[in-house]
Amino acid sequence: MTADSWRNLIEHIGLLYQEYRDKSTRQEIETRRLQDSQTDPEESSPSEETPSEAEPTSTTESKAPPQISLLRNSNSRFNLWQDLPEIRSSGVLSILQPDEIKLQEAMFELVTSEASYYKSLNLLVSHFMENERLKKILHQSEAHILFSNVLDVMAVSERFLLDLEQRVEENIVISDVCDIVYQHTVNHFSVYITYVSNQTYQERAYKQLLQDKPAFREVISQLELDPKCKGLSFSSFLILPFQRITRLKLLVQNILKKVEEKSDRETTALDAHKELETVVKACNEGVRKMSRTEQMISIQKKLEFKIKSVPIISHSRWLLKQGELQQMNGPKTSRTLRTKKLFREIYLFLFNDLLVICRQIPGDKYQVFDSAPRGLLRVEELEDQGQSLANVFILRLLENADDREASYMLKASSQSEMKRWMISLAPNRRTKFVSFTSRLVDCPQIQCVHPYVAQQPDELSLELADVLNILDKTDDGWIFGERLHDQERGWFPSSMGEEILNPKIRAQNLKECFRVHKSDDSQRRKLGSRSRQ
Repeated sequence: MTADSWRNLIEHIGLLYQEYRDKSTRQEIETRRLQDSQTDPEESSPSEETPSEAEPTSTTESKAPPQISLLRNSNSRFNLWQDLPEIRSSGVLSILQPDEIKLQEAMFELVTSEASYYKSLNLLVSHFMENERLKKILHQSEAHILFSNVLDVMAVSERFLLDLEQRVEENIVISDVCDIVYQHTVNHFSVYITYVSNQTYQERAYKQLLQDKPAFREVISQLELDPKCKGLSFSSFLILPFQRITRLKLLVQNILKKVEEKSDRETTALDAHKELETVVKACNEGVRKMSRTEQMISIQKKLEFKIKSVPIISHSRWLLKQGELQQMNGPKTSRTLRTKKLFREIYLFLFNDLLVICRQIPGDKYQVFDSAPRGLLRVEELEDQGQSLANVFILRLLENADDREASYMLKASSQSEMKRWMISLAPNRRTKFVSFTSRLVDCPQIQCVHPYVAQQPDELSLELADVLNILDKTDDGWIFGERLHDQERGWFPSSMGEEILNPKIRAQNLKECFRVHKSDDSQRRKLGSRSRQ
């Protein structure tokens, strides 16, 4: 394929990546709902069984004559590999097994979504970054923070897409794409880490520019109204690289679930997934590092030590949770007293390795009167203590600032807040439901149907179609979950998801997850055996 014909195909792609991604995840949700409602998930048809970014939105569309040649999509609908005229006319669909057709769709989906992503990146550069009016308004340093190394990211996407296109053009049956993903991840995808790590400064700069420069605000608004943007905001283009690198990992997972076990294609898929996971983790760590450093400096300035001072700022320390609780006054035996005067306010700063207990004092300051390493904390819930002692738990410091054991009886404002504190303070404490990593046969699961942005450090941001194991839940509408595709844990409102009721679908989700992460498990076993030696 020549460069000119390739660019022509890109120009005719109907969906921007934001639209493509949104439709695909919503299709995935609907597919899982359909599976969950069936008595036997094995009775589902091939098109229902596996969600795909490339699935049509209705059976009518899938039967309609395709108006595409490879990536051309003038009517803005998804296209399947099996719908391509070249595939239909070849007779290959009558030869391939259903599982192989699903695998072909998963690989083709990775290619078409990359093309859509490149189109959106190209629009970010040509329509926004290179706009002459915007160039005159922005100082060079402001433009650098706002757009970072997006040109490098786009160049990497272009090179990646060209190699994928070439593979698709080699044969009507795609041999593999994960080997290409692996090579590009290892050799080129570090540009994503640079871009995503700048996200904190990028967001801040954008907000500041909107506030301080009316001319900037006006130009951005006008550019957003252009039909090319299809009603999408400028900020939705800025976050494209982070969304893509995360989604690419999930697309490789989807391929990995469909390749034959112990095959060469499974090996390349596992290798590609492992490298992508490394890049995604580095991206996440880059974002966290920027915000954590500033947060720790801010906290340090607010603390005044009544006890021996503890250095707060450390490159390996970050905040897990902070907030106000009520401490019971007097000895533990007086807890039967039914009076609000029994409690007084205290404020906790919980870091990944340290707990600091304070009282708030005037001037937005906090006086520290006790502390303990996080590993030396124990919690115990009090039950059936009456209304005035509802949501009360015992916090024990096995070794506090005075090198003594200390106990605090603490009252939270709600059941969810109590459980959130208890899990944060003692993370190894057994939850209501056991984590999937224990290889439990069944565990409650939920799929995200509304995106959620974490508001507190102990919360988990959710993307549409995320599947999570439910580790704990509260009566006031909060869930503590563990996401299957990356094992990240955190709290989120139960209204953000729908519980998966079909036990066979839950078992299938776990089986797929174990397979995706089996290389991680073998690596952990190797490390474990080395440490024992």
